[in-house]
Amino acid sequence: MGAGATAPALACVFDAYGTLFDVAAPANASKEALGDRAASLTELWRRKQLEYTWLRSLMGRHADFWQVTEDALDHALAALALEAPDLRRRLLDAYLTLDAFPEVAATLATLRARGQRLAILSNGTPAMLAAACERNRLDNAFDAVYSVEAVGTFKPHPSVYRHAADALELPPGSILFMSSNGWDIAGAASFGFRTVWVNRTAQARERLPAGPQTEINDLSELPALIAAAQPQDVTR
Repeated sequence: MGAGATAPALACVFDAYGTLFDVAAPANASKEALGDRAASLTELWRRKQLEYTWLRSLMGRHADFWQVTEDALDHALAALALEAPDLRRRLLDAYLTLDAFPEVAATLATLRARGQRLAILSNGTPAMLAAACERNRLDNAFDAVYSVEAVGTFKPHPSVYRHAADALELPPGSILFMSSNGWDIAGAASFGFRTVWVNRTAQARERLPAGPQTEINDLSELPALIAAAQPQDVTR
């Protein structure tokens, strides 16, 4: 465990998609229609969704994450010969109300009971994030929810992480950032956040200039990690 990640944190900031909310849930809920192509759809939809955020940022052609999500799904459905209006609608409706991973609610409740400041920093639009939080009864779990729409570009641009630090009025080194996405962790660490990689699917580390200081399997490990660094109550 890296020493940097266990230093006292004045705020815990979470990525949303893949970290708090399960992006495989829509395809899994439509397995009757998708059959053995459910996993392929999930993988291609997610890959194109991320690629489009990076490419739009490079081109200076920003569109919000909901538009990107729709475009990525349309590509995936066409590529897999699954084009059907009703299926598309059901998948998008499910994406708007993704299920949280099983340990998320209890982990957040534990941290909040200790007085830890909690926030989301996500590519998602404010409406998307509000819908997912409401679906999972996490409306009051966070002190703040930050969307890249306030900046007009996507992660891992430094301005996205700077937006959260400025809004929290904290130096980057006092913020502990959690993401399941290795590229997101690299961006946050490069900016100066302390980072915990929630490596849910045992991925290999990215070969990028900065990386995770600590790696965990899921968020249930986070309270003990923070408690080890902060044996006394966190001052809000």
